[in-house]
Amino acid sequence: MPNGTFNGFAKLLHWLVVVLLVAQFAIAWTMPDVHRDTKPVDLIAWHLSVGMTILLVMVVRLGWRTVSTVPPTPAGLAVPLAILSRVTQFSLYALLFALPVLGWINANARGWTVSLFGAIPMPALVATGSGWGHQMGDVHQVVAWVLLGAAALHVTGALFHQFILKDSTLRRMLPGHG
Repeated sequence: MPNGTFNGFAKLLHWLVVVLLVAQFAIAWTMPDVHRDTKPVDLIAWHLSVGMTILLVMVVRLGWRTVSTVPPTPAGLAVPLAILSRVTQFSLYALLFALPVLGWINANARGWTVSLFGAIPMPALVATGSGWGHQMGDVHQVVAWVLLGAAALHVTGALFHQFILKDSTLRRMLPGHG
């Protein structure tokens, strides 16, 4: 891998998740509040579908990461920064899996069928009316804020590398580099 950059497919998956997350947070902030009698239509249906798309892309991304070479961390990075980087990366992956699954569970508890853009129905993870499933809606909201914080830390780290450390970390994931 030239210059320690990620391969093109890894970059594509990374930026696809970024675009999907921006869309997902925009949908989440503009969709109506979900109440007992809310139906999964319009923006709520889009929110469910985009969430499932994020989960699908993350499954592909994790699969790709396990079979492809990940470039090493740039040499000379202080140990605390290397640890923070790994913890943030792991957290992002975990949150990007957990958040859609929590939403899926909550949707099933509400009796909603979750599908991928109305074309591919997904199995129910909990029964309609599940109290635990309803509670996962609250957990979903908290985890969304945690994900937003982790993403902000990730972006801040990339900018720190670019403008303070002036190393190649940011360029490793930019399209057209490598």
